[in-house]
Amino acid sequence: MKILITGASGFIGSFIVEEALYRGWETWAGVRPSSSRRYLQDKRINFVNLNLDSEEELVETLRGKDFDYVVHAAGATKCLHQQDFFRINTEGTKHLVNALLKLQMPVRKFVYLSSLSVFGAIHEQQPYVEITETDMPQPNTAYGRSKLASEQFLDSVKDRLPVVILRPTGVYGPRERDYFLLAQSISRHMDFAAGFKRQDITFIFVRDLVDAAFLALEKGEAGRKYFLSDGKVYSSRTFSNLCWKELGQPWMIRFRAPLWILRVITFFGEYWGRMTGRMTALNNDKYNILKQRNWRCDISAARKELGFNPLYDLPMGVNETIDWYLENEWLK
Repeated sequence: MKILITGASGFIGSFIVEEALYRGWETWAGVRPSSSRRYLQDKRINFVNLNLDSEEELVETLRGKDFDYVVHAAGATKCLHQQDFFRINTEGTKHLVNALLKLQMPVRKFVYLSSLSVFGAIHEQQPYVEITETDMPQPNTAYGRSKLASEQFLDSVKDRLPVVILRPTGVYGPRERDYFLLAQSISRHMDFAAGFKRQDITFIFVRDLVDAAFLALEKGEAGRKYFLSDGKVYSSRTFSNLCWKELGQPWMIRFRAPLWILRVITFFGEYWGRMTGRMTALNNDKYNILKQRNWRCDISAARKELGFNPLYDLPMGVNETIDWYLENEWLK
């Protein structure tokens, strides 16, 4: 089997590469010339530089390679400007798919990593109800809107390309940098939370997401979309409590602020990012994500149709993640 993995140098992509190699597949890592290859050291990896901004360049780059499978994991979760989400996530997806179609590449399955964020806060008026595939997406972030636009494009070509879409909830694990900030804050004796209303959160460990991606390649029906989580629901404090425990229970100050304070912080964070040209995790999109109270989703279709059976609950996943952060000296 010959597989192309875009975004191969990223958090999720690098784990997908490892799994493909473990299965003995001919593995092609789609990267940019500037991408770090820190987690792509295996000599069996074939590299291909992909310019997702240019359909014409992609056609020339991919000509003659004829992949059996493609996992499109490339994308942006943070951008200085909203239009960049659409340039990278939406237009980049269109360019890649159009290139594959122009080349008439015999792809058996194309798996796209979307996000639960395409649904936004659809149940905020009646919270704590699972998001299901019959719900109408209502993204409330630029990131979510760009992912939904990608999904809609892929729906338009599903008769010409066998596409399966995965919608994972919050993905965490070794090498991840956003949830890492929370662990880092706790290691520095501070735990910050926003909002006083109950918040139901869902997670998926990166290795379970990778397993779902390969199940989708093998069993996913073209045109289907699957929600992914570990199948459990957690309170807003569970993740921080687990990090605190794994870090040896350091002394800690807990600070819970009203949402308007978070709004002020993210407003100035976005402004500062644009002024300095440096992306920050505290931006306007992040405000909408953090204020959302309900992240429940129904993964029964993935269980039934793909045979998806997540192995990691949050305590197991946090244990492995914190151990990795400590071993690799991210937390000192």
